[in-house]
Amino acid sequence: MTTNRDKRYKRSVHNRVLLLMLLAGVLLLLVSIVLSITYGAKQVELTDVISALFGKKQTTYNVNVVRARIPRTVFGILAGAALSMSGVLMQSITRNPIADPSILGVNTGASLFVVIGISLFHIQSKPVYMLLAFAGALVTAFFVYRIASFGYGGVTPIKLALAGAAVSTALSSMVSALVMPDTSVMTTFRFWQVGSIGGADFEDIRLLLSPMLLGFVLCFFLATKLNTLALGDETACALGLNVNRIRGIAALIGVLLCACTTALAGPIGFIGLMIPHLIRSFIGDNHEVLLPMSALYGSGVLILSDLIGRILGSPGELESGVMTALIGVPCFVFIIRKAEVQSIG
Repeated sequence: MTTNRDKRYKRSVHNRVLLLMLLAGVLLLLVSIVLSITYGAKQVELTDVISALFGKKQTTYNVNVVRARIPRTVFGILAGAALSMSGVLMQSITRNPIADPSILGVNTGASLFVVIGISLFHIQSKPVYMLLAFAGALVTAFFVYRIASFGYGGVTPIKLALAGAAVSTALSSMVSALVMPDTSVMTTFRFWQVGSIGGADFEDIRLLLSPMLLGFVLCFFLATKLNTLALGDETACALGLNVNRIRGIAALIGVLLCACTTALAGPIGFIGLMIPHLIRSFIGDNHEVLLPMSALYGSGVLILSDLIGRILGSPGELESGVMTALIGVPCFVFIIRKAEVQSIG
């Protein structure tokens, strides 16, 4: 029988873990920001970083390199947070630990619509890119869900993952078919096949900032309702929660965050899968904590992945999507094996 003393002890341990996770996440993000600005294909000195940040009249080559890295790093913070929070939402509404924008094909659907606009209609407007990405993500999410709902038992985690993988593969082939024949499109927008945060500037960030911040705020407002939803549909309904409405709103917010990132960075995979799962294994399923923690770690991991790609690919670079896939695939295998062990146990 659990006593009050045991409960207080468990609560104390949990609070300590939360504090340590918070401090580690803040440290990870700060270190990744400093390294992203300082290191890359060309290493710069700390004096160049200070000059780029505070010396407006400094125009040396190294200072210009640092200034080019700053918007890339800022966008990495926003994109990592958006993808991680989108992954939390996807996993919560489907009750599937392997659900995320890339596994469900949402990223690829957004990319396909953008590439169609570029290659077939010669669209060059960033706001239109955002609208196309959102439409593509929304249509793909609906399509994957409908495919998974066919057959006996309705939507299940396995059927959802299989449908997402199949749709994502088909859409990736369509993206390649549109991009490959057109050299200019392939050269300019090749990162839409693998994902890269390297094409961001402050004008693009200002364009995406409002919808991203809206998505972040709405996520936090939904946190309590997502906790209730995690208790099960019957319990949530008994507590007065409109389950279908909350799932629909959460899905739209997840698609919005994913589409905003994909419109500028392309389909960066696995951040939305591995970060929420990792954080959940330490702090549990309380979305009031899980959402901000996932955003914090997602930003740090994406920036570090981008940095490693720049260093390994020097004098060129390996795109962020390549590095997150190299990190995320082992994580995905670990999640599958863990789920198998739990089911056997």
